[in-house]
Amino acid sequence: MVGAGPAGLLLAGELALAGMRTRVVERRLESHRESRALNLHPRSMELMDMRGLADRFLAVGRTVPGWQFAASLKQPLDFTALDTRHPYALLIAQSRTEALLAERARELGVEIHRGYEAVALRQDPDDVEVGLRGPGGEVTVRARYVVGCDGGRSFVRQAAGIGFPGTGESMTAVVGDFAVADHADNDRARQHGVLVARLEAGLTRFVVMDPDRIRAPSTEPVTLEEFRTSLKRVCGTDCGIDEPRWLSRFGNTTRLAESYRRGSVLLAGDAAHVHFPVGAQGLNTGLQDAMNLGWKLAAHVHGWAPPALLDTYHTERHAVGRAVTDGTLAQTLLVELPLTERYGLPAGILCELLDTLLGMKDVNRHLAARISALDIAYPPPDASRADPLTGRRMPDIGLATTATETVRVYELLRGGHFVLLNLDGDEESCGWEPEEHGRPGRIRTLTARPAEVHPDLDGVSEVLVRPDGHIAWATRTTDTDTRRAERTRALNTWTGAPA
Repeated sequence: MVGAGPAGLLLAGELALAGMRTRVVERRLESHRESRALNLHPRSMELMDMRGLADRFLAVGRTVPGWQFAASLKQPLDFTALDTRHPYALLIAQSRTEALLAERARELGVEIHRGYEAVALRQDPDDVEVGLRGPGGEVTVRARYVVGCDGGRSFVRQAAGIGFPGTGESMTAVVGDFAVADHADNDRARQHGVLVARLEAGLTRFVVMDPDRIRAPSTEPVTLEEFRTSLKRVCGTDCGIDEPRWLSRFGNTTRLAESYRRGSVLLAGDAAHVHFPVGAQGLNTGLQDAMNLGWKLAAHVHGWAPPALLDTYHTERHAVGRAVTDGTLAQTLLVELPLTERYGLPAGILCELLDTLLGMKDVNRHLAARISALDIAYPPPDASRADPLTGRRMPDIGLATTATETVRVYELLRGGHFVLLNLDGDEESCGWEPEEHGRPGRIRTLTARPAEVHPDLDGVSEVLVRPDGHIAWATRTTDTDTRRAERTRALNTWTGAPA
């Protein structure tokens, strides 16, 4: 693994959970101290829940009921209306997220080597050779696979010859975390499109898009005086900001890797996609990349992966990356147009219309599900035979295992295995085979009845849940022979042949 950001650390932990020896190299000697990316969306919190990590994050973060679709819109997205046990955004500094994921990775035996920069990469038919420059000079290591999680300027991506098409920077905004701020002006600032968020340790985050400064290059340093001047120009007050802990300028460069895999080199996180941080989707999308890739790569290395399973990483996640980058381009335009003199008036009218639409529950819920990634559905291998649930995320329902005991679906995913659920509560009727269907260590099976009603699962008799919480197969048939044939086909497709 090259890069010890959130995506790299989560992926390293996933691989180690699956029994793979994993190393992470990171050119920075220390982790970021700045807050940087600010929150975890509902789907990311579900991923943490699947691995038993949600409580660690909740202990150091702060929940808020929603997030913004675009800074120019006043109506927020309402995450509380979503179908999840985590209907909120968790405000948590990226530095905290990295520390928690590094802690988890080390618990699983991952080696994290700081101060080492990748400077060379060469693929052979069976492995990859990576040249590293570190404290002791240059060293060469060989690995079966290398994953580039090394950011938007990814050396791994460039060395592998993977294109990174998209659009360059045309607009910038400034972000700052301040130890001193007058919170009486927070609502006033928000009404003028300034993002204001209270952070831990008494800090307050401000994000400002100043019409007079949106063409300043992202390489230009930000000063406290500029920040104060921009706040006054935008909302009539500098919000009493002082004692900055972090100041930065970021642009709207939007790019998507042509492929997430080339031979034994794969990409995840910002190495695969970059965009303007509207909607706070970047870090979250990277975490979801890692969760999708980890079990597939481990299955391939262990030798039981079905043909082309590893290729589904690109198929599934590149489409998501395209949707995110396209969506952020639309949101960025909604931010930029009101700040442009020529379009200011009609853009303001458009934003008022969109605010009205966001006030409608169904519209708000639709966009909230998209931004939070709860609506992601991967294409089934055979659409003609697939149940409508196939590819969608599995609801975290409670399952009654006995008259007095229940367990949640996501609790069953803690070990990173597939979970095969017989939901009719009758083990004989489904024709199950013993010993995990001849695939020991790959599948966890359970016969139970739903302890709560969920409309999506109405009539579903059996479901195979992937290690990343998406549904690989579901059936509603009551015929035992048909059900057994469907199950066998699904298990061969997703979990390989019996041992």
